[in-house]
Amino acid sequence: MSISELAKRPVAAPYDRLAAMGIVLPDAPPPIANFVTHVFEGQLLFLSGQGPTEPDGRLYAGKVGTDVSVEEAYAHARLTGINLVAVMHAALGDLGRVRRVVKLLGMVNAAPDFGDHPAVINGCSDLMNAVFGERGVHARSAVGFASLPNQITVEIEAIVAFD
Repeated sequence: MSISELAKRPVAAPYDRLAAMGIVLPDAPPPIANFVTHVFEGQLLFLSGQGPTEPDGRLYAGKVGTDVSVEEAYAHARLTGINLVAVMHAALGDLGRVRRVVKLLGMVNAAPDFGDHPAVINGCSDLMNAVFGERGVHARSAVGFASLPNQITVEIEAIVAFD
């Protein structure tokens, strides 16, 4: 089945899927510097990088591969995915408008010898697939960095096509 055929198949409402997973969307986290959380260009929504921020503002920080395990960082990437979905909801007003999650860029605050970046960013990818079904299947990069803002464990940005 082609990608365009997959995108046209009916999917359960994203809000129903979130509820089934026990996820309540938080308010979209505010930017931490001089930028906006999202920009529209045509039928594309570009989401600025989000991090593993709890609704109370607490951040998860540390070096993956030394201070933070792959399993913990996977959970941080999943939380970051929830924050990205919250920004999508705030920007679009309805997650049903998401036609496709096009691309994710996952950045890991990694120890120099760490090499399991894809397993960490799977936390976000798995969430997008669960929330949006076939429309959540995306292209992706998962890379390591020497540091991230506030020493957070992961930062992820997204490009989303919408109707």
